[in-house]
Amino acid sequence: MDNFIVSARKYRPITFESVVGQQHITGTLKNAIRNQQLAQAFLFCGPRGVGKTTCARILAKTINCQHINSNSEACGQCESCLAFQNGNSFSIHELDAASNNSVDDIRSLIEQVRIPPQAGKYKIYIIDEVHMLSQAAFNAFLKTLEEPPAYAIFILATTEKHKILPTILSRCQIFDFNRIKVEDMAGHLATIAEAENIAFENDALHIIAQKADGGLRDALSMFDQIVSFSDRNLTYQAVIDNLHILDYDYYFRLMDAVASENPADALLVFDQVLNNGFDGGHFIAGLSSHLRNLLVTKDESTLKLLEVSEQIKQRYLQQARELDTGLLLSALNIANQCEVNYRNSKNQRLQVELSLLKMCHLAYAVKLTDSEFAIASGEKKKFPEPVKKATLEQPAVPAGRPAVSSIGSAPVTSSTASSDGSVKHEKPAAKTSDTTTKPQEKPKATGKGWGAIKPMATVPNLQTIFEDKEEQSDSEKELLEGNEYLEIDEHAFLDKWNEFAEKLKSENKITLYTIMHSGSPRLEDHRILVEVENAVQMEQLRLGKIDILNFLRVELRNYGLDLDGIMVEKTKTRKPYTSQEKYQAMVAKNPLLEELRKTFDLGLT
Repeated sequence: MDNFIVSARKYRPITFESVVGQQHITGTLKNAIRNQQLAQAFLFCGPRGVGKTTCARILAKTINCQHINSNSEACGQCESCLAFQNGNSFSIHELDAASNNSVDDIRSLIEQVRIPPQAGKYKIYIIDEVHMLSQAAFNAFLKTLEEPPAYAIFILATTEKHKILPTILSRCQIFDFNRIKVEDMAGHLATIAEAENIAFENDALHIIAQKADGGLRDALSMFDQIVSFSDRNLTYQAVIDNLHILDYDYYFRLMDAVASENPADALLVFDQVLNNGFDGGHFIAGLSSHLRNLLVTKDESTLKLLEVSEQIKQRYLQQARELDTGLLLSALNIANQCEVNYRNSKNQRLQVELSLLKMCHLAYAVKLTDSEFAIASGEKKKFPEPVKKATLEQPAVPAGRPAVSSIGSAPVTSSTASSDGSVKHEKPAAKTSDTTTKPQEKPKATGKGWGAIKPMATVPNLQTIFEDKEEQSDSEKELLEGNEYLEIDEHAFLDKWNEFAEKLKSENKITLYTIMHSGSPRLEDHRILVEVENAVQMEQLRLGKIDILNFLRVELRNYGLDLDGIMVEKTKTRKPYTSQEKYQAMVAKNPLLEELRKTFDLGLT
């Protein structure tokens, strides 16, 4: 154990070439060294663990190297390089601004800058976490940073660039470090594992790289931890067990259940996730990411956006081919809404389960929508033989009325059957009469055969909806055959409206009862308009809208009803107070006034 060194220190880069994922930084620095165009101050900024301090040390060592090679790299063998590597260089100084952030510390540094280097061409000062310097320390540092001696170079490093004064930023060359890509990080971990003779799986290294969120130091710390946990056998299962990560397999199984419209399997998968100690919010966030990855996989050009191993990428490709884009977008919308509402929900498990049940019924909704769209756009489809017969065999109807389909309530114009069995629509023949020609009256929307006037193209869809229609009762037929078009009697509507209002009163929902009782509802074209006086009443009406509509739609047998609130301003009219009324109000507050009036025999003017 005395000889053990953590991987973050043992495999810390010592040359520009060995720096991982920052080629835009190292290339610029090497060119500056080659062309001898070094600035007097550098600022390295970026997230933690991406190589800022490491690059600062490599730059400092390379600047003072006595035998820089053709690739602008330090030789590592000269006196200056060896002194730096052994930690006893007099020309390179490191200062931690987090613990040396006072004015006195900066003044001491400025005094040291005046002394020229004893060995090497430059004297380099590396100030880490420079944003921790106080305001006074920054101000004391300004003049020296702007006009340092020719031999002095400052390299500042920080994770919070926005905290540094603009006057400091303007005096530095700024280099922004990127988060290290998952592929680069996984490759570096694989190199270390091979050097240490550690067995590993590529999927395991990818999971570590993803969990590190762009920081190589964090990845190396997790790498050391899992190597100890797995006894030098780095497997995918060991990583997800140790880091407590939700396995991809949960989400692949869940989407298979959604595609097959199997809500039982979906709920069982979620129950297994909860039993393994994972949070429901974490699960739904991971599901959103999984759905996003499936959408990304739909197009070959965006496949590179997936930061997963090749094996997992193939699983995404396979599942993306099996799922419709519309289903994925709808499922992603449901998952996102669930994630938004999850924290405020009192029954969080139910919130997630309800979302999963919605997703499991999406496949049917997408198919139904596609079918209706195809029919509405006039696309020709081959329907089963019974549908054709039902379409052709129209019952006799009185003259002057359009023919009504025996399948639904849609009227059918005059049609002829071609030899291939398809139906060709023709314009209806004009009605002739010996006397006068009366224009045909447009039927009223009663919903019982004549109101729901729909094109012939909707007949096949109605056949699907009303299958096994012979077994339905007359009341069910009446409910299904366009009850959203039923006319509503205003008196019946007001009776049901007041009935539900009284029900709210009995349940102590006084605010909504008051809105319904005094809101003067108006019925306009199947829309109920209710007047409200303020935003509070509008919000209460919105919250109770579903309950009100559910009651009225069932009681009035009309499922096309909707409800909206209208904001109105009501001003209370007050009549002016008389002198007598003012006096009575004052006496009510102070009875001694009456005594005073009687004592001095005062009157009211």
